[in-house]
Amino acid sequence: MDFLTAMHHYTERPRYFCSFGGALSALEALPDTIPIMHSPPGCSASIAWGQSGGSGLNLGGYCGGLAVPGSNIGDRDVIFGGEDRLAEQIRSTVELMEGKLFVVITSCVTGMIGDDVGGIVDEFKSESPETDIVFADTGGFKGNSYLGYDIVMSAIAEQFVKKNGTKITNYVNVLGIVPFMDSFWRGNLRGIRNILESLGLTVNTFFTQNDSLEAIRVSSSAALNIVVSDVYGLETAKKYEEKFGVPYIVTGLPIGPSATAKFIRETSAALSLETGIEAVIEGETKRYYKFLEPMIDVYYDSDQQRYAVIIADVNYGVSLTRFLFDDLGWIPVYVQFVEILTGVQQKQLAEKLQGPNGIKPMVVFDTNASEANRYISQLYPRRETDLYTDSLSPAFVLGSSLERDLAQKLGAPHLSVSFPVANRAVINRGYTGFEGGLTLIEDLLSSAFAAR
Repeated sequence: MDFLTAMHHYTERPRYFCSFGGALSALEALPDTIPIMHSPPGCSASIAWGQSGGSGLNLGGYCGGLAVPGSNIGDRDVIFGGEDRLAEQIRSTVELMEGKLFVVITSCVTGMIGDDVGGIVDEFKSESPETDIVFADTGGFKGNSYLGYDIVMSAIAEQFVKKNGTKITNYVNVLGIVPFMDSFWRGNLRGIRNILESLGLTVNTFFTQNDSLEAIRVSSSAALNIVVSDVYGLETAKKYEEKFGVPYIVTGLPIGPSATAKFIRETSAALSLETGIEAVIEGETKRYYKFLEPMIDVYYDSDQQRYAVIIADVNYGVSLTRFLFDDLGWIPVYVQFVEILTGVQQKQLAEKLQGPNGIKPMVVFDTNASEANRYISQLYPRRETDLYTDSLSPAFVLGSSLERDLAQKLGAPHLSVSFPVANRAVINRGYTGFEGGLTLIEDLLSSAFAAR
């Protein structure tokens, strides 16, 4: 499939934090876990306000946001080293904060000055062996927040998860949804859990109220790791395979009946589940369309088929395109991915976006989403001298809250799904599974009818 990669020397309005921010966001979501930042004081503030302004009004939690324990190093520590300050902070945090797992993460500054953070953590372990404490090297210059998620989750697998040679049949871990970077992470993980539990599986999703630190400790006993992303969570899955012998599959984020049926079949095949699978798919599909049936007449009579513009991260870029093609009957004409991706990753993602009857969107890999209007103008040139031209109408824009201006220029409705989501409050809403597909249709059509 053809796709376009733009080369820039800068990223305008990035749609993610640094790796330190992604690690911190993941730790704030883990049960009974206390992050300890070895960083200047400004790091937590930057991540906190980034979360509140981009994660559906969600911010931190217990020991999250502006309340994260940290060494708060200053100029003196940068010059002479901050190891003593970190050791002091670890001792006071363990004494004062109610947690069962403590994870020390590093920022750009502490990564550059060369503090032996791993040594400090190991020394504390020898002094206090009853305390579970992990170190993750998450300096922000390593990459974006999605990489930070993988770094810290891999560190937890390496240093905290208990090695257990006995595998528990039909026990699975779910990886690939990054808390706060996916504003709908709670609802999406709940939807995936519901799907897997309907197959008779025991599920560890790491971050929800249904999860526990003890389940994470024994997650090496899983029969399978399911990575619901084409990119995120892969390194963690590889760590589990390397250290614990847990195999993994890559399925993508399942939204709607087509993707969810595929997700169920791929998971079932990997676990050799032989009975009842097609009955689950058939029953849920019938239920899905039974809910949708009363809206069909209005949908067609009001001509709600749309051309779609999608500007999103890896998970949503693929899953939204497939849902619109396979289940809703819309035509995605333009898909832009906003992360920095390798050539191999770009090729793999582009190949997944082929529509029916040879239809394919223009696929762009460009971190600067403001360029979208220029690319779309190449697809649909607007010349006043042309009496008859293809036009991008009726259109719909799916992306982040930053795409609202683009939607206004195109005269199209708009829905914020991908980070940053600043114009919606998100509590437990999710788009995964059969149920999530219905929720997404509700949101799409509500946005389309909002001006009535």
